[in-house]
Amino acid sequence: MLKRFRNMLMVFAAGVLMLAAPSFTEAALGDRTLANGSSGSDVTELQDYLMTKGVFPYHTSTGYYGSITVEAVKDFQRKRHLKVDGIAGSQTSHALKVLRYGDIGKQVIQIQYQLKQTGHYKSNLDGIYGNGTVSAVKSFQKQRGLTADGIAGPRTRAELDRKAKRGSAAGKTLTVESTAYTADCEGCSGVTRMGLDLNKYPDAKVIAVDPSVIPLGSIVKVEGYGVAIAADIGGGINGSSIDVFIPNRSDALQWGRKSVRVEVIE
Repeated sequence: MLKRFRNMLMVFAAGVLMLAAPSFTEAALGDRTLANGSSGSDVTELQDYLMTKGVFPYHTSTGYYGSITVEAVKDFQRKRHLKVDGIAGSQTSHALKVLRYGDIGKQVIQIQYQLKQTGHYKSNLDGIYGNGTVSAVKSFQKQRGLTADGIAGPRTRAELDRKAKRGSAAGKTLTVESTAYTADCEGCSGVTRMGLDLNKYPDAKVIAVDPSVIPLGSIVKVEGYGVAIAADIGGGINGSSIDVFIPNRSDALQWGRKSVRVEVIE
């Protein structure tokens, strides 16, 4: 009877532990070590940060830690002088979440939104951590008694999260003039402003934008094209105009020039 009671207690305790432990699919970046074969929301977050750092060549976060993510993590580790093993441990995850000058994408849009809400960022959300964002971060840091270095590290981001919700340009809808471009042309690198490799991954749905109108890193729905990421810029793209990426040159020419409706969805 006593043995049976102990076994029941062990089963109950195990159940409590399972309920109390965070699900890997719902974990946040840094809650656990991520490596080849991992999957979940924290892997998606990792890939978003890698894209923000310009080292993730694929056009969308998948939530699966495969060979593309391993190589992207290694690339980031080399650039930050970390141990190059392709594993996202605590040190790598911590370094990824520090936003600084030169970063581009969704994570930058989020802090620009917060800085705008707190009255420190006056420009349009553009997803680019440039001089304007550095100045806004410094202003916020000074006001909150933090080291004013213009880098959005853990303390700065925690304070921003305390003062304002993270946001984006989601919900914005506009009609733009669209043209098409390819990556297979003379003098073209095939790599977008955010580091996406269009020659290697020609299935990508990517648009080039004016970042002051559609922030870089935004996920958009383009009429007649589909869901895409705003991951590139172009010399002729100003104001309400976009370029849609189409891998085949003849198909790109067939797209021509036309007005389309664009909705920012993320």
